[in-house]
Amino acid sequence: MNRRNLLKSLGLGIGAAVISTDALARLGENRYGYRIPPNPMHKPMAKPVTAITLGAGNRGTVYGNFAASFPDQLKMVGVAEPIPYRNNKFAQKHAIPQANRFDTWERVFERPKFADAIVISTPDRMHYAPCMKALSMGYDILLEKPIAPTEKECRDILALAKENGRIVAVCHVLRYAPYFVKMKELVAEGAIGEIISVQHFEPIEHTHMAHSYVRGNWHNSKETTPIILAKSCHDLDIIKWVINKPSRQIVAMGDLKWFKRENAPEGSTDRCTDGCLVERECPYSAIKEYHDRRHRTKVLDLPEDKSKHSAVIMERLRTTNYGRCVYRMENDQPDHYITSIMFADGVTANFSMEAFTSYHGRRTRVMGSMGDMVGDMDELVITDFRTRESLKFIPQAEDVEGYKNSGHGGGDWLLVRDFVQAVAQQNPAILTSTIDESIESHVMGFMAEESRKQKKVMDISM
Repeated sequence: MNRRNLLKSLGLGIGAAVISTDALARLGENRYGYRIPPNPMHKPMAKPVTAITLGAGNRGTVYGNFAASFPDQLKMVGVAEPIPYRNNKFAQKHAIPQANRFDTWERVFERPKFADAIVISTPDRMHYAPCMKALSMGYDILLEKPIAPTEKECRDILALAKENGRIVAVCHVLRYAPYFVKMKELVAEGAIGEIISVQHFEPIEHTHMAHSYVRGNWHNSKETTPIILAKSCHDLDIIKWVINKPSRQIVAMGDLKWFKRENAPEGSTDRCTDGCLVERECPYSAIKEYHDRRHRTKVLDLPEDKSKHSAVIMERLRTTNYGRCVYRMENDQPDHYITSIMFADGVTANFSMEAFTSYHGRRTRVMGSMGDMVGDMDELVITDFRTRESLKFIPQAEDVEGYKNSGHGGGDWLLVRDFVQAVAQQNPAILTSTIDESIESHVMGFMAEESRKQKKVMDISM
């Protein structure tokens, strides 16, 4: 069976909605690699879009790096960041003048509007206020997920964006990952017949859980957002996007089982640096993770001089939460969480978020009346029940430089590229993750958390 006939047998044909057959390259027996073709709605730009970044941490840096790599499309002209090291580093990289550097987001808005857009990559609890202020002043916005910590605040942002005619792109970057783009295309083209159900799994990876949701910025849901939103609103959103039907009901269960004081091993101490007797054998040792392996050290704001890294890391472990015992933190985020969702037309989905895995990378199974799909972000295997033929799609996308293991499958910069075009053309239709498109999955997250706490099935109303 040649490529064209095989693709036709899977319900694709020539001129598929997102990835045409011309974008496929044969890699072997029934294996095809593909890239996302250029967005046909993009136009040449007379000048770059200008933006101000609020929050120059991990995510702010990722989006800023797009501007550094594509200065003809995006120029960072301002930054607000309270940590001097991050403020200086971001300003130097983008040649931001002193007059446009701020230590708080509030100070940005003391000035008249001086850019086209605002990038909001502040902590979760600091999304709402700067977003509302930016909208009121006429800025377009690239808004890191989650939109805001409450449903009311999410709806307020949506209402003001509509009232003022502004663009708000939510950073649901998985919508731009070639893996999920292909999955959605196949479902939409009827390649597996009528969609029946979805199973989606997010393995956080045990040291990532300890880093971000036990020791890190999101360890306390009351001070940030519940983990179903902080970590997994990506996943609820991608399930909704692929199924492309309204959600009706949701039920969730989960708890914090392991990272608690009563599970602290005998001989452990408040910090890994306090002479802990089990530190060398503990899988969550901060010394092993940050000092020995040099994993996830971006949060420690290490100096450029690598000869100083060892001493600085140990000092950070003695003085910050990143050196504390995982069993003695003030954390309350569940370390396992399962959710079941009913969509229109009887389509169901199950989502599982698990901390205790040795690996990361989302896994998805989509079941249809005429076939199924199984994938892990590295490949997507589709099987046609009628022909018994299977075909493997291999997404080929370079992830963001310096963030090869972001888990976003190359979606970060593809989102920014569309955002820049949307702002330049003042056309939100270029984006697939506007706030209008993204808010339902946030409501699903809020309802899931209510279900988990109240132990009952929740209706979803949009």
